Amino acid sequence: MKHLKIIALMLFLTFLAGIGGYFTAEYRSGHLEAQKNKIAFEKRETAWLELKQAVANEIGQFKGEVGIVIKGLDVNQEISFNKEKLFPSASLAKVPVMVACFLAADQGRIKLDRNIALKSTDKLTGSGSLKEMKPGATFSAEELIGLMIYDSDNTASNMLTNLIGIDYLKNSFKAFGLKNTTFSRKIADFNSRDKGIENYTTAEDMAFLLERIYRKSLVSKDASERCIRLMKLSRTNHRIPKYLPAEITVAHKTGLERDVCHDAGIVFTRKGDFIIVVLTKHANSTGALSMEFIAKVSLYAYNYFKQFNRMFTYEG
Repeated sequence: MKHLKIIALMLFLTFLAGIGGYFTAEYRSGHLEAQKNKIAFEKRETAWLELKQAVANEIGQFKGEVGIVIKGLDVNQEISFNKEKLFPSASLAKVPVMVACFLAADQGRIKLDRNIALKSTDKLTGSGSLKEMKPGATFSAEELIGLMIYDSDNTASNMLTNLIGIDYLKNSFKAFGLKNTTFSRKIADFNSRDKGIENYTTAEDMAFLLERIYRKSLVSKDASERCIRLMKLSRTNHRIPKYLPAEITVAHKTGLERDVCHDAGIVFTRKGDFIIVVLTKHANSTGALSMEFIAKVSLYAYNYFKQFNRMFTYEG
């Protein structure tokens, strides 16, 4: 009996030692993981501050005014400079116009497959090929939306504006939640612009709109997906995409008019997607320096987001 008690005691002590070893190993593993996360978190925070400083340095050397928002879509991080500052929107206005067209279709106000005949009075100067077409050529509303976005066709935007009306566009912009984006004239109506009638937007509004499209919460899931598909087809790629690897997909829209140069888009990467909006008003004879400024800021942002896949949470 005494031997049995000794054996039972030894087994119990062995059991306790095993349990203790298990919890010690678990504690060590958890501690190491916490230390690893702490180091990764600190590394990310340092890189984030470096990104902000790099962008600030570029702003300091830029001859003009800027409005910037850089926002991670998988993490709660945002860098902004003058995000509420008003800038002439130029062709960036075509993004909310596009969304408004899909809203009008969703409400039954227009049909996307409806053919619309080109008129001489529709033709506007500037970007796009429709101005070279003969009057009477027909295009569906959906075709016009595509031309307006990926080819930035001013005549297409004019035809769509005539189709749904400026008042409808104004009301739609407000309904989308845009706080400071105005639509006072047709996008390429330069005569009105020269009289002081201007369309305005902010980096904050454009980033907000792009995020709602990305989250598929604007108009409908289908409409949001269509918007992204069209912006991925953009043919003007010497700003946000310029220095990014060829395999990186960017859904974006540019804007260029006298004294202003913009780009606003969503960059899709394997380590997380992000929004970048850069609005500029330059004091240069051309927009070349602004385009280079936008491309550099985009590269800085990409170099940050390509390193990190998630936000580490650390509690010290």
